[in-house]
Amino acid sequence: MKHTLLFILLLIVAACTPKKEKQEATSDTSEGWEMLFDGTSTEGWRGYNEAFLPDGWVIEEGTLKALGKGGDIGGDIIYGAAEFENFDLSLEWKISEGGNSGILYHVAEGAQYAALYENAPEYQLIDDLGFPDPLEKWQTVGADYAMYDPSANKVVRPAGEWNESRIRFTPEKVEYWLNGVKTVEFVPWSEDWENRKMAGKWKDYPDYGKYKTGYIGLQDHGGLTWFRNIRIKKI
Repeated sequence: MKHTLLFILLLIVAACTPKKEKQEATSDTSEGWEMLFDGTSTEGWRGYNEAFLPDGWVIEEGTLKALGKGGDIGGDIIYGAAEFENFDLSLEWKISEGGNSGILYHVAEGAQYAALYENAPEYQLIDDLGFPDPLEKWQTVGADYAMYDPSANKVVRPAGEWNESRIRFTPEKVEYWLNGVKTVEFVPWSEDWENRKMAGKWKDYPDYGKYKTGYIGLQDHGGLTWFRNIRIKKI
């Protein structure tokens, strides 16, 4: 009987060990990941071309929330504590009905720029399902805004539900992901990229996509937007 109980205990320990290792690997932040927002502090975040965080952004129940006070110009923020060149960025977000926002990267500051989109590429965030006006494909969620349309098989969740987004940037290839599905893939600064830039909206913005390193930015485009679990890894 004692041997049987000992054997059962050993089986239980053996069965539990792999689960523990898997959990530790999942929650491990030592593999190059850096939290840009952990739900408790806005340290490192400030307004674009400003020294402080605008009053249109607050922490609410562990999220970084845009109150919708911004517009085409003004109200956007950057993580100003570090610049990033090649990276893997992941975060979760949700948006209000009819809302519009974006994730920008390689953001450069300067008095010559009124808004970060004048020089920084944008991963588009928008309420595809509830936006009041018709949208072109390049304006929809998961697009490289005004450059590359998102794939038709993207997974779109309605306003008020959490989404997972990821941007992986290298000079050889850029990938955008939405809720586990790749929406965009392109080669930055390639001939195709340059042709698209000069044929569309960005032809009037000579510094668009010019910078190969810069800040991560979040847009307040007049709608309530929530962000959480913002983390990045240099690659």
